[in-house]
Amino acid sequence: MPPPPDASRVTLTDVAAAAGVSIATASRALAGRGDLAAVTRRRVLAAARDLRYARDPAAGGRPAGSARLLDLVLGWFHNAYSDEVTAGARSAAAAAGYDLVLTEERDIPSDDWPMRIRRRGSAGVVLGLVSPTRAQIETLTEAGIPLVLLDPQAERTSSLTSVRTTDRDGGAVAAAHLIDRGATRFAVVTGTPAYRYGRARVAGFTAELTRLGPAATPTVIAGDWGGPAARDGALPLLKALPAGERLGVFACTDEMAAGVYAAAAAVGRSIPDDVLVVGFDDLRAARWLTPALTTVRQPIREMAAAAVEALAATAAGADLATTPIVLPTRLVVRDST
Repeated sequence: MPPPPDASRVTLTDVAAAAGVSIATASRALAGRGDLAAVTRRRVLAAARDLRYARDPAAGGRPAGSARLLDLVLGWFHNAYSDEVTAGARSAAAAAGYDLVLTEERDIPSDDWPMRIRRRGSAGVVLGLVSPTRAQIETLTEAGIPLVLLDPQAERTSSLTSVRTTDRDGGAVAAAHLIDRGATRFAVVTGTPAYRYGRARVAGFTAELTRLGPAATPTVIAGDWGGPAARDGALPLLKALPAGERLGVFACTDEMAAGVYAAAAAVGRSIPDDVLVVGFDDLRAARWLTPALTTVRQPIREMAAAAVEALAATAAGADLATTPIVLPTRLVVRDST
């Protein structure tokens, strides 16, 4: 193999040739300008990285942190969870003297949101419930833009700073509470794909059941993280519940807990007489269910604020944490148990 090229001698022409594009296209891609296909922009960036091309910052594009902006990237907005995240991030950004930009990740090849962030010179990015690709991470880190993962879906991005909650402990507390309230059978409702936080909640619940009652093996109901799937999965179990038994159900989200409520109503089971239900999240709707839902509260607003505060501190010269920032859960007892 030939030795790596000397970065001081690599030119824009070399990058364009390696990427198979014109010099003008290579320039626009590196500057974050122009209406380019995402695949073309990635090819140019990869070529520049492989050639160790050192681009002159004066050639265009805003340096990282040149704007008092922080980006919040979510896979979706306008639901109860994202509303809490946005509220927490917005308040923390304002307190630190930054404006918050809401960026939605769309699962389409042409969506090049990392380049949009890079182009506007954001001081940092909070990625919430998103599993970024290697290319997306490199697009931001190569521009010197720090990242913090909020409630990461997978552990494979553990090299990045993350903010999360005590998911496993929350599942364990739910199990102990259901046993204490007289449940004789148990079920756990989880989602697919089996994200990191879902696996941790189920593991904590199952381990605590085993510790406190070795014969109490829970039935696992898996759906698509939504209420309708939880309802459909719980129906057969609730129909077959023997007289005199009390089923304790731990749902890994409040939305799935609401699906269990719907299933109980459909087969004439009473909550909490026949079925005890514990959710996870403590979103606003939990207290308006009938009966009000007992749930494990994760501090969503505080987690979002912690992610923003970490980025603001980094912009001021601090180092990002090398270990996860963990905020505790707590059980909120209401009428469903």
